[in-house]
Amino acid sequence: MAEPAARDDSDRAVDPDHLEGPTLLFDGVCNLCNASVQFVIERDDEGVFSFASLQWESADALLDAVGAPHGDLDSVVLIENGEYYRKSSAAIRVGRHLGLPWSLLSVGRILPKAVRDRIYDFVADNRYRWFGKKEQCMIPDEDVSDRFLDG
Repeated sequence: MAEPAARDDSDRAVDPDHLEGPTLLFDGVCNLCNASVQFVIERDDEGVFSFASLQWESADALLDAVGAPHGDLDSVVLIENGEYYRKSSAAIRVGRHLGLPWSLLSVGRILPKAVRDRIYDFVADNRYRWFGKKEQCMIPDEDVSDRFLDG
């Protein structure tokens, strides 16, 4: 088995230490994921979230910075304050940032994480079949493009 190529971080598009708010990493070709990002943008009145497709180099740099695994397009990843959250934990934290009524998603924390993530995985495993897939990553609208790290 060949050794993976060494990563050259000198040309990364984003410096993870200079992010001011939570950053949501998502599958950029997934229609459900793109709709979820649009949902967050429309409800993020303060503009605290930034975004990056998991297919972009900036997402790789962020995942490296927080020690998160790469290559998992079946999970949304929220990076916040040097920590990362995946799957249902990420969704719950995003809801908390969006305020009422979305912060009520935190009630889901009463379920064991394994149960929450099993439900999350079921949807993730079927998302392309149910919602479709794009040929390329979404291109953000001009009015929000500054919130997309490689956009």
